[in-house]
Amino acid sequence: MLAAEEPLNPVLPHTSEIILGLVAFLLLLFVIKKFVSPKFEALYAERTAKIEGGIEKAEQAQAEAQRTLEQYKEQLAEARAEAARIRDDARAEGLQIIEELREQAQAESARIVAQGQHQLDAQRAQIVAELRADLGRTAVELASKVVGESLEDEARRRGTVDRFLNELDAVAAPASK
Repeated sequence: MLAAEEPLNPVLPHTSEIILGLVAFLLLLFVIKKFVSPKFEALYAERTAKIEGGIEKAEQAQAEAQRTLEQYKEQLAEARAEAARIRDDARAEGLQIIEELREQAQAESARIVAQGQHQLDAQRAQIVAELRADLGRTAVELASKVVGESLEDEARRRGTVDRFLNELDAVAAPASK
């Protein structure tokens, strides 16, 4: 009977081996479906969530970076505008200071010229007075020598000097006009 139990085809397994293989396969399939597959599904879902969360975080970070970049650009534009305004204000203030200094210099120059003119007038008046006195003394001396009499009398001398100076002023006045 051993020979009858041997399969006719050496490539085909025995029926008991096929049934045992089928039961082992179904048992293995049940264990994989019951225990292994849920673990894989959980790991897969967790990994998917992490990837999607990472993508979402990356998108949020990119959006935040874009907002920060926009804020930076706005601040930079404001800073440039502020710098331009400060530069313009400084330029205007510099021009104003220059104008004020110019006005002060002109006022000081006018004051110095007026003071110089006043001093010149005072010196001219002093020189004229000194020259009149010298001229009066010289005229009295010359008149004394020419007339031959002394003009020592104060009233007489004063009258002569005044008459001489008036004549001198009369001669000088038409010449200066």
